[in-house]
Amino acid sequence: MLAFKLAFKNLLGAGLRTWLNVSVLSFSFVVIVLYNGMLDGWNRQGRSDTIAWETGSGQYWHPLYDRYDPFSLQDAHVPVTGEAAELVSSHQLTPMLITQASAYPQGRMLNILLKGVDPSQKILMIPSGSLQVKNGEISAIIGKRMAESSHLKKGDRVLVRWRDVNGTFDAREILIAAVFNSNVPTVDANQIYIPLSSLQEMTGMLGDATLLVAADTHSGSAIKGWAYKDTKTLLKEFDEMINAKKGGSRIVYLMLLSLALLAIFDTQVLSIFRRQKEIGTYIALGMTRMQVVRLFTVEGSAHSLLALILGSLYGIPVMLFLQQKGIPMPKSADQAGVAIAEKIIPFYSLGMIVSTVLLVVISATIVSYFPTRRISKMKPADALKGKIQ
Repeated sequence: MLAFKLAFKNLLGAGLRTWLNVSVLSFSFVVIVLYNGMLDGWNRQGRSDTIAWETGSGQYWHPLYDRYDPFSLQDAHVPVTGEAAELVSSHQLTPMLITQASAYPQGRMLNILLKGVDPSQKILMIPSGSLQVKNGEISAIIGKRMAESSHLKKGDRVLVRWRDVNGTFDAREILIAAVFNSNVPTVDANQIYIPLSSLQEMTGMLGDATLLVAADTHSGSAIKGWAYKDTKTLLKEFDEMINAKKGGSRIVYLMLLSLALLAIFDTQVLSIFRRQKEIGTYIALGMTRMQVVRLFTVEGSAHSLLALILGSLYGIPVMLFLQQKGIPMPKSADQAGVAIAEKIIPFYSLGMIVSTVLLVVISATIVSYFPTRRISKMKPADALKGKIQ
């Protein structure tokens, strides 16, 4: 306790030098928490949106289906029968048929994916309830990105050409019944959704599906003839990108932290150089060398405690404000191809805050200790005379 009292008294007595060090260290602390909070918030939000709009709680793929290879779609379909059909009937799974197609909006050609979904499905947030067939006319829904790239809007009609199961080309005009807004680009970029039964009839793939999307009530048990993909597999690329962003952020805040720690290190070296008589007095009064080393180490590490207090004074209001209002994302972020909302709500977990606090405190303590090792080699008489060892 005496060491802490002396340390804080000496720090406060140093005046401006102490507060400059504390300010830089507190800024590093706040930046680390803010940036990690933003990434954690984006991770939670992106995963939640992707699961709700695209992946569900897991998917069953046709063994030949490859979402990165559109040429695999021609053969990646199979009738939904047996156990799979029973799970579809109980609304634990919903089938989706996917095929390559071309759309011709306003005389232009766009390569698209034509997706057939069940209009009554409730597993995904895609507004499939707007899909219907009236008087032989097929309705379709598209996302905002598809609407922007094709210049289509609700009520427009567009010609779509596809290839059926026998490789024969056919074409038909469909009606855009709705345009939905989603934070997940992979749901609507160059994609058109139509009723599942209509796409099965158009392609001659009656009763077939390319994949089955699972509800959160489904156990994920194996189904013969289908390859199960859990959410970890389906979100692998997203998780890798978040980890890469965190890795890059570490370089930034480690540089900031290094600048603050370098200032503390220099302060400790200067303090020991200028206070040799004080050190000799402490030893002459009966303190052991290790007690003096401990005193100066505590004094250096106390910078981190003051930095935490100062950082909390201006950091907490900023963090709470951003958590309430969110961090606006530029429109260009929508082109990244991953789920990014218009605003990211930061998430500050207790584990992240505690680990950041420990990082700052332990780093400051280690940096403060190394210069003080010189004290253990000082002779009391020389220290009292102010002689440099």
